[in-house]
Amino acid sequence: MNLLSLEEELRSNAYPGRGIVLGRTPDGRKAVAAYFIMGRSSNSRNRIFAEDGEGIRTQAFDPSKLEDPSLIIYAPVRVLGNKTIVTNGDQTDTIYEGMDKQMTFEQSLRSREFEPDGPNYTPRISGIMHIGEGNYNFAMSILKSDDGCADSCNRFTYAYENPAPGKGRFIHTYMHDGNPLPSFEGEPKLVEIKGDIDEFTDMLWNSLNEENKVSLFVRYIDIENGSYETRIVNKNK
Repeated sequence: MNLLSLEEELRSNAYPGRGIVLGRTPDGRKAVAAYFIMGRSSNSRNRIFAEDGEGIRTQAFDPSKLEDPSLIIYAPVRVLGNKTIVTNGDQTDTIYEGMDKQMTFEQSLRSREFEPDGPNYTPRISGIMHIGEGNYNFAMSILKSDDGCADSCNRFTYAYENPAPGKGRFIHTYMHDGNPLPSFEGEPKLVEIKGDIDEFTDMLWNSLNEENKVSLFVRYIDIENGSYETRIVNKNK
């Protein structure tokens, strides 16, 4: 698999939708997580990320303009012990509750499928990071409709043990803009991870389409001791 430039991947795609990046810094010392949201409708664009304990939540920027909250208000990031969960919907809670009951990442998602927003049937993309005692691995999942079929769900899970320094995986909801929006295809993309947290955050935010980008979350986690730094960028201020 070719190592891709994350910057070029984002700049060349006006609407990847919502995206998750998990990986490792070039020096190998820190685990990297990033999550961004984009929007085409006024309801989707009327959002911000806000800190919520060790995780984050989406909130309406202007509550008076909030329409249907069902698919846009959720906790994208939650922390359970040495596990960091990142998703594009309320399946964050499903994974958290399942793993808290000793279920696996994959088992926890068995009760969920793609979003009920036909004709797009937006995929549910999820990531889980395990960090402890100098060890690091992560997994990603996508639940998507079978070629736009409302009755068929395809489930894919990808596990990455001891990810290589300077590399990560990138998964997003849509291949590109369209009507209906075409779901992501294939294994999460192998992408290069560069820079410290501020450089990486700036690169991501500046590479996302200016009209469609809404919010960005980035976290660097020390693999040895679990301490972390977080950056949040919101278009609405």
